[in-house]
Amino acid sequence: MLTSYSSGQILFFRVLISLLILLIINLLLRFSAVRATWQKWRKAPIGERRGVAGSTLLGGILLTSNWLLFIYVINKVSVQAGSFAYLICPILTALLGFLVLREKLRRNQWLAIGLSALSCALLGTGAARTLLMSLVVAATYALYLITQRRLQGYDRLVLLTVQLSLVAAFILPTASFLGASPLAGFHDTHLLLMTAILSAVFTVLPLFLNLYALNALPSGTVGILMYLNPVVSFLLAFLYFNEAATTLQAVAYAVILGSVVLYNMRFGDKPAIIKPIL
Repeated sequence: MLTSYSSGQILFFRVLISLLILLIINLLLRFSAVRATWQKWRKAPIGERRGVAGSTLLGGILLTSNWLLFIYVINKVSVQAGSFAYLICPILTALLGFLVLREKLRRNQWLAIGLSALSCALLGTGAARTLLMSLVVAATYALYLITQRRLQGYDRLVLLTVQLSLVAAFILPTASFLGASPLAGFHDTHLLLMTAILSAVFTVLPLFLNLYALNALPSGTVGILMYLNPVVSFLLAFLYFNEAATTLQAVAYAVILGSVVLYNMRFGDKPAIIKPIL
């Protein structure tokens, strides 16, 4: 429904409307969480304060980059490419967790990473551009998750509001550079309605549901359930948008799906699971 609009235009209004919704929620319904987060940051050692501030800023840049790239991939490349990005993202996050945070991986997880690399190699032989776009989308979100690990103990919705506030301060004066036309957009009822639905129903609401799920369910269960997202997207790509897949692509998708199953298998030891952050 937004294919005819530039990615920058969609991003511009998604950020602004999401920020507006979050400001209303946090200031009117969750002000105690805002105050507690501020006090926790103010009382923290100087090193922690600088780390939190840096991770929040970097997280905002990475999340916005991810949104922009994902919008572009879905509208200009294919739904398959966007689906593949989020199917491989958790495994890429685990690899980055090992490289950056020195988190341990089990043998089956290393094997899953190897299978994921094989699936990427298969896709790269037939659609290198599509694979590259998928990997970039996955990498921006994986890096976002890694940067947010430093923010454990801080309210996620409050920090997301801060991140989007910083992003909004950047994109407002640079809208034309992003290909956005704010004045034209504010007079476009269809664009405002669609981005409002995108922001409220598919951005802010999932954040609340994710936070509730993490409080009520084991993080591993939540992590596995999140794989439903790219699987449903693949089904939409084939059954609704009538996208076609070559035999090679089908094999690659099957390999990555198998690697996801293998990655989440447990053989008696407790895995170090990275909690998903929407």
